[in-house]
Amino acid sequence: MADAIAKQISQLEEARKHVLADAVHYSAIIPGILPIIGSKAHLDIRRWGTAFLAEGFASPVLQLHAKEALSVQVLPLLKELLDNPEEDEYVIKSVIQTAACIFGSVFRHITNNPQNAQSWSEMAAIKSSILKRFDTAPVGIRVCCIKFVQRVVLVQTPGVITDPRRPEQNEISLALVPREHPLIPPPHLEAEASGLLDRLLNVFYEEHSNAILVDATLNCLPVLVRTRQTISNKIMSTVLNFNPFKKVHDGIGGKEKVLIRSMERTTRLFLMNIYRKNDQGPFAARIRQYVDRMAALRLEFFEEGSRKRGPPEPTDGLDGVKRARLGAQLNDQSLPPPLPAGPVSIAQLYTLTREESLKSFDVQLIALDPVVRITSSVFQRVDAAHLDIAINAVRSRYLEISRQPPPPGPALIPVDPAYEEDEDYEPEYVPEPEEDEAQIRNRLDPSPAEEAQPETDLTLKAFNLPQPPPVTFDEAEGMGKGAISRVFSMMSKLEEPAKAQKAGLNRLAGSNFDREAWVTMITRLATRANPDLPDSENNEDGEDTKAILLRAQEHSLGDGIRETLWKFVVEDFRHRIDIAISWLNEEWYNDRMLSQSQSTRELKQKTDDLAVAPRLNYEKWTLKLLDAIVPYLDANDKVLVRFLGEIPEVSQTLLDRVKNLARDPDRVSLAVKAIYYLVAFKPPAKEMAINALEDLWTNYEEAKASVRPLLARVRPNALGDIAPAAAAKKEGSSTPAPPVKESTPIVRNTDSPAPPQGALSPAPIITTA
Repeated sequence: MADAIAKQISQLEEARKHVLADAVHYSAIIPGILPIIGSKAHLDIRRWGTAFLAEGFASPVLQLHAKEALSVQVLPLLKELLDNPEEDEYVIKSVIQTAACIFGSVFRHITNNPQNAQSWSEMAAIKSSILKRFDTAPVGIRVCCIKFVQRVVLVQTPGVITDPRRPEQNEISLALVPREHPLIPPPHLEAEASGLLDRLLNVFYEEHSNAILVDATLNCLPVLVRTRQTISNKIMSTVLNFNPFKKVHDGIGGKEKVLIRSMERTTRLFLMNIYRKNDQGPFAARIRQYVDRMAALRLEFFEEGSRKRGPPEPTDGLDGVKRARLGAQLNDQSLPPPLPAGPVSIAQLYTLTREESLKSFDVQLIALDPVVRITSSVFQRVDAAHLDIAINAVRSRYLEISRQPPPPGPALIPVDPAYEEDEDYEPEYVPEPEEDEAQIRNRLDPSPAEEAQPETDLTLKAFNLPQPPPVTFDEAEGMGKGAISRVFSMMSKLEEPAKAQKAGLNRLAGSNFDREAWVTMITRLATRANPDLPDSENNEDGEDTKAILLRAQEHSLGDGIRETLWKFVVEDFRHRIDIAISWLNEEWYNDRMLSQSQSTRELKQKTDDLAVAPRLNYEKWTLKLLDAIVPYLDANDKVLVRFLGEIPEVSQTLLDRVKNLARDPDRVSLAVKAIYYLVAFKPPAKEMAINALEDLWTNYEEAKASVRPLLARVRPNALGDIAPAAAAKKEGSSTPAPPVKESTPIVRNTDSPAPPQGALSPAPIITTA
C-alpha cells in the first residue's frame, strides 16, 4: 500500500513539473486530479493535492480566463474537504489558501453569469465554513482565515474602474456588480464586508493579543489601505491606537519580549510603508508621532533593562576593609592619559582612552546616521561624574598647551668680533689668470638659459588667435547635424502655450524666446541658409564649376534641417501641424524670392551652359508631408482641411493626391470636405477644386452621393438632368424649368488655357525678425 501511494505521488510530481514548465497544462491537469484527491483519498494524496491547488491558483502565470473556469470546477472538492470535521490541519490550511485565491475569480464569474446559482451557493458555504474557524481554530489555520477575510473584504468593497469599456481588465471589486444582480446584491455584500473588517481589526482591541495573529493582520492591511479609500481611514485609526507594549511588565520573560518586539516592528514597518507612499497624506503627522513614541517606549522597556549596572562604589585598587567608603579615589586606569611630550595634535588633545586599538580606529569610516544615533544614546546613558572628569581633562590640557612658550625660532649666526675690529682691512690684489681663446669664445656666446629668459618689457601686446584648421564637407555636415539635433531636442521639451497670444501684425517673430521662437529660427535656417555659389571666373583650383554646384546642393545644410523637420512633424502631426504650416509658408516665400532674384537671373546667364538652377523646395516637401500623414487620417479628421486651407499654394498634383482618398470608401467624406473647403474659402484654387469635384462625380462611384449636392451649387451643368430638376423643385414656382438638351455632352476646349495650377493665395503673413 505504501509503495502504491509513493508511486502515485511520484506520478503526480511529474505532472506538477509539466505545469511549472508551461502554465497552459493547468487547464488539463487540474480537472484530471480532482477525482484523485477527494475526501476519501489517502492523507498523503490529499495533502499533496490541496497544496498543488493552492500553488497553482496563486501562480501569476495562470491566465485569467483559465483561472476563472478552473475556479468553478474546484468548488465542490473544497466544500467536501471543509465539511469533514476530522480533516487534517495541513489540508485545511491549503484549502483555505486555495479559497482565498479563487474567491475573486468566482466573484467575477457570478457577476457575468447571474444564472449560475449553484456555484455561488457552494462559494457561500465555503465562506461560512471558513468564518466558523476564524476564532476557534489553531493559530496556523487562523492565519489562513485572516488572508481569506482580507480577500473577501477587498472584493466586496467598491474599487476604482480604470476603463469602463473593458471590464475584464478592471480590478475585481463590488463596483463591477450591477445594482439589480439576483445573486450578489451590492448593499448586502458591502454590509457583510464592513462586518468582516471589524472582525479582522478586533485583534488590536483584545486584552491579550496574539503576536502571530497581529503580525498576520498587519501584513494583510496595506493593500486595503492603498486600494480602498472608503475603509482606509478606519484601518489607520485602529492601527494608530494600537499599543504593542501594553503587556510589558517587570517579570516579563524572554519569549514575550520577542513577541512584543515582533508586533512593534511589524506595526512600524506597516506605518512607514504608508508614510513613504504618501508623506503629505492626512495621517502623515500622526504616523511620525506614533513612530517616535514607539521608539521611546522601546528604549524605555527593553534597552533600559539591558544596561549593565555598575557597582554602587568604586572598588578597583581599594582594600577590602575600606569598601564601604564612598569617597575613595579612582585608580589611574580610569583617568585620561597625560599628553605626550613635544607638539600635540588636535586628535591627541581630545583622546581620553588608553587603548591603542581605539586610538588607531578611523571614525570617518562610519556613516553619519549611525554616529548620530550612537552619540545620542551614549549621552543619555553616560555617568555625570565621568563626563565631568573628561571635560575637565580636556580643559586642563588646553590651558596647559596655551601657557607653553612659543617654540624658538632658527638660531642666529654669531658675528666674529675680529670682523668688527678689522673694518679697514683690504685684501691684497691678486691678478686673474689670462684666458685662452676658447674660454673667451665661450664667455661671449649666450648660454641657453640666457636665451630662455623672458623679456623685461612688461607692456601688454596684441594677442591673435591662431587660424582654425580647415573643415571638410563631411566634418561640416556632421557638425551641422549635431547642432540640428540639439535644437529639435529643445523644441520637443518646450510645451505649447496654454493660450495663443494675439500680438498683431507688427509683432516680431521669435521675440518671446518660447517654442514659437525656436520654430521660426529653425524654419528660416532651413529655407534661407543657402550656400554661396562659386564663381567660375575666380575658380583658382581649376575644379569643375558644375561639380562644385552639384556638391554644394548635395551637402546642403538646409536639406538636412528639412529632413529632420519633416520627421519631427510626422511623429505627432496632429499637435505639430502649425509647425508644418509655418515651415511651408517659409518655403513658399523662399521659392518666390529665388525665382525673382536678380542675382539668380545673372547666375543663369553666366552659367547657362551648366544647366544648374536653384532648386525649389515647396512643392517637394508639401507632397512628401501629405503622403506621410494621409495613411493615418480617418473620416472625421480635420487636420487635412486645416492643412489645405492654410498652406499658401495648392497645386494640381497636391489636389490629385487628396482626390485619391476617395478610393477608400471610409474616407470619401474626408476627401469631399477638403476639396469643397478649397471651393468655398480659397479663391485661387477654386476652379481646380471644382474640376476635382466633377472628376469625383464622373469617375468615383462611392463619392457621387456626397458630391451631388455640392456640385449642384457650383457647377450644376456637370450633373446633367438631375441638377436643373432639383433646382426647379426647390424654387417651387409655376414657371416650368427651361428645357435641357438631351444627351448634350459637356465639351471643353482643349486649346483654351488650363485653369491656373494653384494660383497664389492671399499672401501669407510673414513675420519680420
